[in-house]
Amino acid sequence: MESMTPVLSVRGLSVRFLMPGGRRVAAVTDARFDVAPGECLALIGESGCGKSVLASALLGLLPGNAQTAGSALLGDLDLLTAGERTLARTVRGRLIGLVPQSPAAHLTPVRTVRSQLEETVAALTATRGRAALRAAAEAAAERAAFPAGHLDRHPHQLSGGLAQRAATALALVGDAPLLLADEPTTGLDRDLVDRTADELRRHVDDPGQGGRGRALLMITHDLAAAERIADRVAVMYAGRIVELADAAAFFGSPGPRHPYSRGLLQALPDRAFTPIPGMPPELGDLPTGCAFAARCDRATDTCATEPPPGTVACHHPHVPEDVRA
Repeated sequence: MESMTPVLSVRGLSVRFLMPGGRRVAAVTDARFDVAPGECLALIGESGCGKSVLASALLGLLPGNAQTAGSALLGDLDLLTAGERTLARTVRGRLIGLVPQSPAAHLTPVRTVRSQLEETVAALTATRGRAALRAAAEAAAERAAFPAGHLDRHPHQLSGGLAQRAATALALVGDAPLLLADEPTTGLDRDLVDRTADELRRHVDDPGQGGRGRALLMITHDLAAAERIADRVAVMYAGRIVELADAAAFFGSPGPRHPYSRGLLQALPDRAFTPIPGMPPELGDLPTGCAFAARCDRATDTCATEPPPGTVACHHPHVPEDVRA
């Protein structure tokens, strides 16, 4: 996958919110990553670390008090400098399919799932004619494992799992090269989490109508879902990506190298079930140097300075010898 041209290439992406009184909140700082065709990159981290802000930046959905820097290339298009007309007509739905965090809030409450799917098919594809639209809507539902018998129901008549699958079906209609799933498993029981994750993985593994390959950026705090389907993992803390790793090595051996990443894994019930002490810093009041130092048992005076650049942003990363010990 490394030799392929990335579907998405992000370099130096930063987001600052300008607050009353001139205060600045550093929500995302210098994010750098690629997502290749056929790849799932899981962006993980505690709530409030900037993951969803990054997603909003890619979709051009930041509020008016946001300032962005860097680049986010989707093919030849820089998502950070694209105008609203381009984003609305070319990007959302067609180049980026969004599986939202709260699917019920993204479904129109007064219309059936079928009518919403048919409208989306008509808007994003060349399909025309009542019978063809109906067939295409049913095919889209089937791709997301949404039961045909529920297509004529309204969103309030759906369970959380069915609402999630309806939102996923809508996201897949445009056959977008990039699927952006923002906390797609929130509020679902474990069986539905696994089913939803598997559906997203199948979408990535399918090369698509043009055979060009699709990519998935899954933003989640559900490490089990990430382990199930991700090829690589990007760990975010206090607005920064602090580690970028192969998923098999991250969840298996030798494991993560950044102390924060290791803490996330050790907090899982099927591991040590030991929470990371303390709380993340406020994004509007970040310390100098490493933002994790106050919670880290490996911290030294050196950590008051900025960590070195690279795939692990840490002065004292774990190395394989640490793991064997």
